[in-house]
Amino acid sequence: MVSANREMAVYCFDTLVAHYNSEDAPPPAFDEGQHPLFVTWKKVLNGGEPRLRGCIGTLEARCLINGFKDYALTSALRDRRFPPIQAKELPQLECTVSILTNYETADNYLDWEIGKHGLIIEFTDPEYNTRRSATYLPEVAAHEGWNKVEAIDSLMRKAGYNGTITESLRKRVRLTRYESTLFTMHYSDYASYVTSTRGAAPSIVGAKPSNN
Repeated sequence: MVSANREMAVYCFDTLVAHYNSEDAPPPAFDEGQHPLFVTWKKVLNGGEPRLRGCIGTLEARCLINGFKDYALTSALRDRRFPPIQAKELPQLECTVSILTNYETADNYLDWEIGKHGLIIEFTDPEYNTRRSATYLPEVAAHEGWNKVEAIDSLMRKAGYNGTITESLRKRVRLTRYESTLFTMHYSDYASYVTSTRGAAPSIVGAKPSNN
C-alpha cells in the first residue's frame, strides 16, 4: 500500500512555488499510482495553532502525480472558504498530504471510530428532496474535540443542510468510513530539504526570504 510521504509534500510545495514563479515544478521523487487524495494547507503564525488556509481533494482514485499537482493548486488558490494563498504567505505555511484507503460502508451513523476513520455522508434533504453529501478527513473530529453525534451534525451542515437535525434524519444517513495516511511538512523543512538536495534554497517571486 502506498503511504503519504515527505516527497509528496515536497512536490506540493514545489508546485505552488512554481506557480508563483511561472515555471514548471521539478519532477516528483515518488512513484506513480492511483489513490484518493487530499491536500491541506495551514498557516502558522507566531508559533500558534495552525489555521486552515485550504483543503481540497478527491474521494475517487486519481493518478498521484497529477492529483497532487492539481489539488496543491486548487486547495491553495480556489478553496471558496478562503482568499487565495499569496506568495508572501509561503514561509508560514505547512502542507499535509493525505492518501485515503480502506473504504467501508458503515452499518449506521455511529459505526466508526474518532481519530481512526474519515467520514463520507450522503442523505436526502427532507425540505428540498435533494441529495446532499460531505466528507471529513480522519483527523478532523479528534482535532475539534467532537463526539460522534457532533461530528455527524457538523458534517450535515457542511453538506449544506440548514434544517432541524433530528435523530430520525441521522438514522437515514448513509455513511462510508475510510482511513488515511498523512504526512505534514512546514515550509522551513521544505526549504531545508531543497537546500540539501538541490544546492540552493527555494526562491519565490513576491515573497520575502525565509528567516528559518
